[in-house]
Amino acid sequence: MNSANGAAVVVGVDGSEPASRAVRLAAREAARRNRPLRVVHGFIWPLLRVPVSAPAQSPPGAGLRNQAEQLVADAVREAEAECPGLRITGEIIDGEAAAVLLGESPTAAMVVLGDRGLGGFAALVVGSVAVQVASYADCPVLIARGTTRDAGPVVVGVDGSALSRPAVDFAAETASSRGTRLHAVHAYTHPTSQGPGDMQPLVYDEGQLRGEEDRVLAESLAGVAERWPDVPVTREAVHARPVAALTTASRDAQLLVLGRQGRGELSGLLLGSVSQAMLHRAECPVALVRAPD
Repeated sequence: MNSANGAAVVVGVDGSEPASRAVRLAAREAARRNRPLRVVHGFIWPLLRVPVSAPAQSPPGAGLRNQAEQLVADAVREAEAECPGLRITGEIIDGEAAAVLLGESPTAAMVVLGDRGLGGFAALVVGSVAVQVASYADCPVLIARGTTRDAGPVVVGVDGSALSRPAVDFAAETASSRGTRLHAVHAYTHPTSQGPGDMQPLVYDEGQLRGEEDRVLAESLAGVAERWPDVPVTREAVHARPVAALTTASRDAQLLVLGRQGRGELSGLLLGSVSQAMLHRAECPVALVRAPD
């Protein structure tokens, strides 16, 4: 996470109900982390050469830019009501929403947005802006979806790869700021044949397999107790597909944290399949934490 002094939590708004939920979530996250909140609206109309000023003789507040200013002002007031005393600024930035938020991400502590906005079809549970920002942002991205809870653990999914470490650190820091426990979930399945010529044993030692997966989970959590001694840690190695295991874990969680690839990797051009699925299925807010390139 960008730890520069004064780095703000940035929230994208568009006047939709998902964006309103994101504002409230972002305000609380900024307050917990003692950071300012920056409310941003991507104002696309100038790029489309649409007149944005109110015509002559129009009533007060008319015109697209006035409406955008009112949208941001409303979001700022909502954040102030959620967390009185929070340092909050608002800004309209000319540009498409995803591009504007990605432009904010190099200097942000976190970017927060709703799982869909006004521009998406309701059937597309996760909007294109959320997917683009979660895929390419330079900072952690928090998607407001599911149920926002004050109780329950921060859940982190670990797979033993380099992606897990930044996610575990972010999850532990978040659990500390929220005064709750960290619950690490590692899902595994039996090895299977990957294709012709790939010889796999027909019989597995279930105990040995479970022991290996427990070791992967323990290694992923190495150092957490020393760095965050105030955070109770529980762990669960579960014989299940990752999406199913994480969906179950999200049902009583405050937050689900997952890692994602850096943009320098080919696979980082898109969210991983598990991360993508959890943006659709998680029953709590989801944070995507980028691994270094």
